[in-house]
Amino acid sequence: MTDRAYRAAPADALRVEPLGDLTAIFDRRSMQTHLVVAPMPEILAALDAGPCNAAELAARLADRFDLDGEGDAAALLAERLNELSVMGLVEPA
Repeated sequence: MTDRAYRAAPADALRVEPLGDLTAIFDRRSMQTHLVVAPMPEILAALDAGPCNAAELAARLADRFDLDGEGDAAALLAERLNELSVMGLVEPA
């Protein structure tokens, strides 16, 4: 299976509001509000720099968080990217 690249929804499509440990993400396109926890908001923020796959995302997040940028981190981020895709917050690039 290939490591699919994703891009974030357009910035004006989402309203992101931190609520303590939760983050509310309102998608203006679908009129749905998603309640998420870390690392979902951080993933969306990292995708603002442009489309990337899970391995590239791990490298982007490694500088900010305690990640090795490879292996397990990339596999876990691939799962999170898939979840965000199902919610409609990211799409394949």
